[in-house]
Amino acid sequence: MSRVIVVGGGAAGMMAAYSAAIAGHQVTLLEKNEKLGKKIYITGKGRCNFTNASDMETILQNVVSNPKFMYSAFYTFSNESVMDFFETNGMPYKVERGNRVFPVSDHSSDVIRTFERALKEQGVEIKLHTQVSGLVLENDKVIGVEQSNHKVQKGDSIIIATGGLSYQTTGSTGDGFTFARETGHNVKDLRPALVPLETRESYITRMQGLSLKNVQLSVYDKGKKKYDEFGEMMFTHFGVTGPLVLSASSVLSRFLPGELKAYIDLKPALSAKQLDDRLLRIFSEHPKTHIKGVFQQLLPSKMIPVMIELSEIDEQKSVCEYTKAEREKIISLLKEFPFTILDTRSFKEAIITQGGVDVHQIDPSTMESKVIKNLYFAGEVLDVDGFTGGYNLQIAWSTGYLAGISVKEEINEF
Repeated sequence: MSRVIVVGGGAAGMMAAYSAAIAGHQVTLLEKNEKLGKKIYITGKGRCNFTNASDMETILQNVVSNPKFMYSAFYTFSNESVMDFFETNGMPYKVERGNRVFPVSDHSSDVIRTFERALKEQGVEIKLHTQVSGLVLENDKVIGVEQSNHKVQKGDSIIIATGGLSYQTTGSTGDGFTFARETGHNVKDLRPALVPLETRESYITRMQGLSLKNVQLSVYDKGKKKYDEFGEMMFTHFGVTGPLVLSASSVLSRFLPGELKAYIDLKPALSAKQLDDRLLRIFSEHPKTHIKGVFQQLLPSKMIPVMIELSEIDEQKSVCEYTKAEREKIISLLKEFPFTILDTRSFKEAIITQGGVDVHQIDPSTMESKVIKNLYFAGEVLDVDGFTGGYNLQIAWSTGYLAGISVKEEINEF
């Protein structure tokens, strides 16, 4: 029975501790907070969308960075395995829109309680308020951790599951990236992801609080399309947010800060020709109406003053006097409402961290480091991330589980 130390009591750490214990190891879980799973408490607005019930092909398509690295982990401990784990351990679940999976209770605390019970049953020693300051190495092999009080705890294998840099109040302060660098690992550039975006135009902030549903967002960098998806978004005092924007940020963060040209198709269900027919119908039915009256039939009220301004059409001009060019300008604004994305918001507002420990230095079939023996990495500390919908927690569960069961039966001589 080898001694395993898991550093970090979040999703990946709890799962790693559990799977190492069921594999027959003596496990100690070190967490610097006063409780386990602090970030899990706030995921999914406190409801915890803990996985996604889609098929594996869809799961892999929703991994943004290094999806191929996740093959072994996902197939070893799939989304089905995650759902079975919770149900077997007394937490029923339900599947909602987009195949998002939640506890039936809608309480993220049930996810934590389920793990606390499972870890206790497997005899895992949990040490809270325990800060790790570094790793102890000997001959390119890890043999323990040093705590902030300079006390050294020896272990035969160490699993690093310290999270990223997002939601730092939950303890995600990048410790694992420091441990990785100090032990010769490459850490890929760290960026906020699943995060709101800042924009240039003042007219965006004037629409603060306005939500748009069923719109298409397209974003270009130097004329090349980088993102094109359908969904919901919202204007804010700094730019844009909402599900569509958060997903876009994970694709666009590598091009930011910069100047990305963005366009919203406000009427994606209608072609330009169908929109033109609709405008002509409005014009014929209300020949004396002005531009405001036209937009009132097509848009939410908060958007109308902005659209009038961008159209540059005389507000006093009746629609019966409009030229074809003016009609085309209206259609263009409805199909390609323009704005400029300048940057992401900070890690304080990011759901996850993009970047992390270079996966080329990690064995994808075990999560063990190729640089240091008996050292494993799991969860957000790795350069792997996904879109919203339960995919990031699935990454955490799968990599944590694989790391835990892959620990070798090797006893260090201390």
